[in-house]
Amino acid sequence: MHLHLLLILALFRAGCVVAGPSYSLSGSWRVSNGNGSLELPATVPGYVHSALHQHGLIQDPYYRFNDLNYRWISLDNWTYSTEFKIPFNLSEWQKVKLIFDGVDTVAEILFNNVTIGKTDNMFTGYSFDVTNVVKDVNSLKLQFRSAVQYAECQSKAHTSYRVPPECPPVEQKGECHVNFIRKAQCSFSWDWGPSFPSQGIWKDVRIEAYNIAHLDYLTFLPVYDNASQAWNIEIEASFDVASSKSVSGQVTVAIPQLKTQQTNDIELQQEQRIVKLLVKIRKDVAVETWWPRGHGNQTGYNMTILFALDGGLKIEKAAKVYFRTVQLIEEGIKGSPGLSFYFKINGLPIFLKGSNWIPADSFQDKVTSDRLQLLFQSVVDANMNTLRVWGGGIYEQDEFYALCDELGIMVWQDFMFASALYPTEPGFLASVRKEVTYQVRRLKSHPSIIIWSGNNENEVALSVNWFHVNPRDMKTYIDDYVTLYVKNIRKIVLSEDKSRPFIASSPTNGMKTMEEGWISYDPYSIQYGDIHFYNYADDCWNWKIFPKARLVSEYGYQSWPSFSTLEKVSSQEDWAYNSRFSLHRQHHEDGNHQMLHQVKMHFKLPQGTDPLRTFKDTIYLTQVMQAQCIKTETEFYLRSRSEIVDGKGHTMGALYWQLNDIWQAPSWASLEYGGKWKMLHYFARRFFAPLLPVGFEDEGVFYVYGVSDLHKDHHTQLTVRLHHWSSPKPLCSLVNSSIVVKAGEAVVLFQMPVSELLKRCRGCTRETCVVSFYFSTDKELFSPTNYHFLSSLKDAKGLLEANITVNISQKGNVFVFDLETSAVAPFVWLDVGSIPGRFSDNGFLMIRKKLSVLFYPWKPTSKSELQQAFSVTSLTDTY
Repeated sequence: MHLHLLLILALFRAGCVVAGPSYSLSGSWRVSNGNGSLELPATVPGYVHSALHQHGLIQDPYYRFNDLNYRWISLDNWTYSTEFKIPFNLSEWQKVKLIFDGVDTVAEILFNNVTIGKTDNMFTGYSFDVTNVVKDVNSLKLQFRSAVQYAECQSKAHTSYRVPPECPPVEQKGECHVNFIRKAQCSFSWDWGPSFPSQGIWKDVRIEAYNIAHLDYLTFLPVYDNASQAWNIEIEASFDVASSKSVSGQVTVAIPQLKTQQTNDIELQQEQRIVKLLVKIRKDVAVETWWPRGHGNQTGYNMTILFALDGGLKIEKAAKVYFRTVQLIEEGIKGSPGLSFYFKINGLPIFLKGSNWIPADSFQDKVTSDRLQLLFQSVVDANMNTLRVWGGGIYEQDEFYALCDELGIMVWQDFMFASALYPTEPGFLASVRKEVTYQVRRLKSHPSIIIWSGNNENEVALSVNWFHVNPRDMKTYIDDYVTLYVKNIRKIVLSEDKSRPFIASSPTNGMKTMEEGWISYDPYSIQYGDIHFYNYADDCWNWKIFPKARLVSEYGYQSWPSFSTLEKVSSQEDWAYNSRFSLHRQHHEDGNHQMLHQVKMHFKLPQGTDPLRTFKDTIYLTQVMQAQCIKTETEFYLRSRSEIVDGKGHTMGALYWQLNDIWQAPSWASLEYGGKWKMLHYFARRFFAPLLPVGFEDEGVFYVYGVSDLHKDHHTQLTVRLHHWSSPKPLCSLVNSSIVVKAGEAVVLFQMPVSELLKRCRGCTRETCVVSFYFSTDKELFSPTNYHFLSSLKDAKGLLEANITVNISQKGNVFVFDLETSAVAPFVWLDVGSIPGRFSDNGFLMIRKKLSVLFYPWKPTSKSELQQAFSVTSLTDTY
């Protein structure tokens, strides 16, 4: 615990009143279980599981089967307690508040053994007036109730009709009725994550004392006024007035870089505590706008807001303010029924390239600033510009959105409702209204957030009746849906934030869904809105199975994380694809079989006699499969942006499922738990490049599209090469040096029947050769080198063992891996085990005899450590 006087405002002259003291209660507490048989130190912010693990009372919760073994922790009722001395003179202050930024989730709060309030929503802050109970020395207790038992009781109390799903699928090994508690929905389990419905104080807690007035919240929103063609900033501040008289004063808003300073008189009364300001930015000063990554700078301006009130009270807030406009364009498209669905930022159409974000850990106290920054560096390094914050997790911490602002990562922000129906009792709705108001006010100043979405997949769930509700009862559920997402959430969002679009669900048909009463007849329509698409049965190398939709906000395939990641939470008996551990860790029905089904379509399964080698090779092949499947699918969406074919197309977004992992298990992620890149993430770095040649076949003709996110046309050279599998020396090259890649478009640049291509390269057949292609200018590589397989690799002829050799050297903080191969090697995978870091490229098709790859370590390491941990695998090594 520590005292920091909130000199929220620097005091410029003597005689000013300090804006009261703020005393943090974060730090060392005690936690005990329901019957008092366990009591131990605990850290706040933190969780019960973390305290038990830290003090050696339990193993790593993620180890082997501990999600089941430690279920008792979530079923118990725990109490957090602390005693503290107030480090300032209470008699000098009129009011004292106890403020929680986040409590997870259901708790009764006792201050000096007096109940001062209760909590039941993880997603909102809580403030309690303790003026009449606070002493110089105080005790504070939070008596938590098991979230699992609370949710069950809430469900039982809802007797009028069922609110499905009652329980998760059996494969998820989870808890029931999560839709009855305002807590991370995935904390009761999901198809990629464990069940750990923990209890804890997950954000800061503090005491604040004040006289005259206290600033409860301040929120602001830059808005462009089309009529005056000028920027304004809408500012709203809410005060708790301690004085019995009205409080007068002035507020001054200053943005020095924009030569803007504005002062307004204000008056605060007991019943009129909200101040609303409109700050006009001078038109004669150029405002630099915020742009998504790859499209411009992320310029922000320092703003100070100074409240000078009666009695010499001064309160100042400092913030970074960014200016940008966002439009969701839904309009007719020539040659296509339906409506477009794409985003314009500052008037420019932007293709959304990225993935879906889930909570980075079951225990948020483990998500440190370093860990968050590492994940974001991987987002940036993979050329992404968008993350969708999925609706079954949490509204992320402040630093998450600050990083998005600084790095130019657009955020598609779901509200935290996912894949379920929800109750609409008055108490539940009141809690949701507080949650939504709190979060919109907290987040709306971030330019990175470009859309609010009411929920994940709940429109679809009703439209196609996922939960098999009786058709006669369907009107009740639709009415509940409209009540929750439209009459409550949407109403609040439109009132609080007119600067960005709102959709009720994802996927949705957008305006069409609204016209159809908020539940679309066909929410999977590719002519409207966004879609989620999964198909594990059909051949993922066949691009014709993918929907030529307007925007694809979820799609994906599973893979296993690397052996070095699994090894940390398993034992030797677990190291087999069909082990009890492997089946336990797979939370998606038939997931392990689906992966092998896709692998077998184009690759040979390992046939070795060494069980550990077979397991590692199978893991490798699932990563190869996932990377190649999502490459094929993403490139299809990328090349569909500028065309309408058979009335379909104009695709303007591809967000694959999912970016990150919550634990060590098979999932759709491209980043493993701990941050290690799967093969897919290296592929994403290539297929999300700002300039990309995309190759595919249609009716025996090979095409290359030029896909550009650049803002101007580029004259470049396209080189198409054929290589025999047995030799890294290209058999022949076709060069077109008069190529123009159009700005922000995807256009055909090359087409040739495969039969003619093979004829031009004597000695080539579909099975013996592979195609590579790239853009360049003046012999300088101008795009990633892409490739196209002319046959399944299980049918390839002439594939030889590559016998790849490596020499490792150090160059400053980076390590150079010089590789040499004797044959073309598909899916070359460089691995340094648990040494944290990433390669400049990996999982690549090695079509040159020699290649240098860089390794960027995330922590200090050495050449000898790397040599000891290093292994290289290519496809033929699994035969």
